[in-house]
This record gives sequence, C-alpha cells and structure tokens, in this order.
Amino acid sequence: MNSSFERYSKQVLFRGMGEERQRLLSEKKVLLCGCGALGTVIADQLTRAGVGHLVVVDRDFVELSNLQRQVLYDERDVEERLPKAVAAAEKLSRINSSITIGPIVADIDAGNIESLAQDCDLILDGTDNFEVRFLINDVSLELGIPWIYTGCIGSHGQVMPIFPGETACLRCLMNDVPEPGSTETCDTAGVLGPAVNIIASYETVLALKILSEQKELVPPVMTVIDVWEGSWREMKLGSLRDQSDCPACMHGKRDWLRGGRGSQSTVLCGRNAVQVIPEQKRSLSLDDLHSKLSTSGSVTQNPYLLKFSPTESDHEFTIFKDGRAIIQGTDDLAEARSLYSRYIGG
Repeated sequence: MNSSFERYSKQVLFRGMGEERQRLLSEKKVLLCGCGALGTVIADQLTRAGVGHLVVVDRDFVELSNLQRQVLYDERDVEERLPKAVAAAEKLSRINSSITIGPIVADIDAGNIESLAQDCDLILDGTDNFEVRFLINDVSLELGIPWIYTGCIGSHGQVMPIFPGETACLRCLMNDVPEPGSTETCDTAGVLGPAVNIIASYETVLALKILSEQKELVPPVMTVIDVWEGSWREMKLGSLRDQSDCPACMHGKRDWLRGGRGSQSTVLCGRNAVQVIPEQKRSLSLDDLHSKLSTSGSVTQNPYLLKFSPTESDHEFTIFKDGRAIIQGTDDLAEARSLYSRYIGG
C-alpha cells in the first residue's frame, strides 16, 4: 500500500474504494456550504476520509445550544465565541494535517458564490436556509458542478444528489422557496441529534461515490429517512426534469445567482435572532467600532467578531468584519434593521 495512504488503510481495503479511488479522492476539492449540524458531521467524515481540499463556509459563531448536535464544537469554542468556520478548521486540521482546509467566515450570497465554487468538484449542502439552497442550485447549473441537497428537521431528513444537465434539480422539485409557515422548522419541530448524524452520513456516502468517480452508483432519487419511526423510502426522480419544464435547468434562468432573489435580513431558526446584512458591502474596523460602541454598552471582541450589549436594551449584537450583524433578542426584521442602523449605521 502507498505509504501516504496508511492512515486510510481500512477505507482502502473496502471493495468500493482501493488505492486508485483513494488517490482520486485526495485530488478533489469540495465546497461545504454551512458548518452547523449537518455540516460538522460532513466536514468531519470527509476530513477523515481524505478529501484533498475542503472549503468550509459559514456565517455564524458557536453557541451553547449548538453542542447538542454540532459535533466539531465544544464549550471552549462557545466561551471564545469563535466563528464556526474557524472553530471547525482548527479541529479538522488536528484530525488530518495532510489535507487542505479553507475556513471562510461569510454569508453565502450572489456576490461570492461563484468565486467560492470555482474549481470545486462537488458542492455539499450543510445549510438550514432554502434561499441559499436555491442559490447553490443556480451556481451548480451555471458552472456544471454537481451538488447534494440535504435537509434535516425533527427526526427525519432528505438527501437528493443533483447532476447538472442530467438529473432533476432543486427547482424541478420545488419551483420556489416554501412560504413562511408552510413547512416545519427547528422552532416548531426541534432537531434530534442522531437524525442529523444519519442524514449527514448518507450525504457523505454519496459524496464519496461522486468524488471517487463512481457517480453511476448514485441513483436519481430523493431518499427520505425518519430515524424515530425507523423508515427509509426513495422518491424516484428520473423523469421529473423532463416533466417539470424547469425554468432553471431547462430554460437557463438564474434568478438567485443574478441577485434578483434573496434577502438582506434573515430570521435565524431557533435563535430569537436576526442576521442583518448591509445593502452595500463594507469592511469594518473592529477596533474602531469597539471605541465607538463602548460608550453605549458592554463590548468585547476577538480577531473575528465583536460582541456588543447596549445599556438601554436587552438585545445582543454579534458584528463581523464584513458588516454583518446577528442581533439576538428579536425575530422582528424591521426592529433588527432599526437597531442595526441606530448602533452601527448605514
């Protein structure tokens, strides 16, 4: 066995891999969108499996409530208020120092997703946000990169591999983002940790097949798994693309990628918090902002973000260098934008 593959010896012995497939895996680059519950499991397993280059993008920071299901983080990450992408990369680099891990603290949007996806062999869904998923779908079709749609809520989840120009895409399955209140959320149904692990693990299995150039082993189905009920079913999607007359994969529309769709503010699931994004991209000096806000409340910071608690309210701001802010203590978009304008400006 190639000495560089010694750490993967048990994986190489598996009949579906072998040394040649392991070598192919070591040459591949993956974009992981989101490193929360699903994303941490995916990142951990791909790192241990030996994917050559893993780009981890996440907009958020680690909180105590994450630890129930987000397997890469611990209480020290909470205390240090580390961005998830940074905390994940630190753990992953200690697991496997022979691969490249690129952490990016950013909100995925129409302005950056093409550059993030360039030269990638696969895009993986670790998000909890349908607007981002439709954006991933658009860039997948635009650049011809396969991706895997995955979601998990309560005790169940679904996994759907998408090959541009070959299989049904996300917009074939659903023409638009679900209406508010029309689907379960983590606020209404909660999330069971074992469900996350099983759904994400199945997504990783499909990813390993694709990255080792065995996509013929990936059927055009959406797999729906409920770990509490102990059920597994497959929805066949082979003819969906032709039947749907999809505006995205059949007619070339890229409504999310071209910036026509999407929001500057997002209610964060289960957090009583809103993320506010300035309309114009900006680069903040956290030191200058610290000085500005210190007269209005309690301020702490690390190299990645600043935490601010105003004296006159019960809200808490987490402000990033790119101008984004997560405002806790409200799920009202208008109130969050007003608080942002009051304390940060713009």
